[in-house]
Amino acid sequence: MKVVNIYVEDYEIGSARETMGRTITETDIVLHAGQTGDFFPHHMDAEWVQTQDFQRRIAHGTLVLSIAIGMTADDINPVSVSFGYDKVRFIKPVFIGDTLKIRATISEKRDYPKRPTHGQLIETVEAFNQHGAVVLACQHLYLVEKRFAAPT
Repeated sequence: MKVVNIYVEDYEIGSARETMGRTITETDIVLHAGQTGDFFPHHMDAEWVQTQDFQRRIAHGTLVLSIAIGMTADDINPVSVSFGYDKVRFIKPVFIGDTLKIRATISEKRDYPKRPTHGQLIETVEAFNQHGAVVLACQHLYLVEKRFAAPT
């Protein structure tokens, strides 16, 4: 990881970054269930899911979200902070053995009226499985310092 100051003015709409792949394992699912208390049979019961549409265990949506966001956290930007997530959608199931790749695209920049020294940056995050299908999409919101903030 590298540390680099990137101010809101430095970001360009449409610029994107992509990650390498990461394969979802049974251990991921078991650990996530233990951390969250979500032991629903969709994730944990290999026999029961055979009676369901997907026929096999699926990863928790919150697990996929966590992994996707974590995969994009490759640089430290001291003048930026994660501000939340909007429009989180679990589009397709993720199974044990699926390999995810993430694309994060700057989709919007705007002023942040509550803090004139900062802007708000919106990054559209998409997770793709090994077949190229989108399995998750969301907007990651950042609060980013302005390089040349107007006097208050």
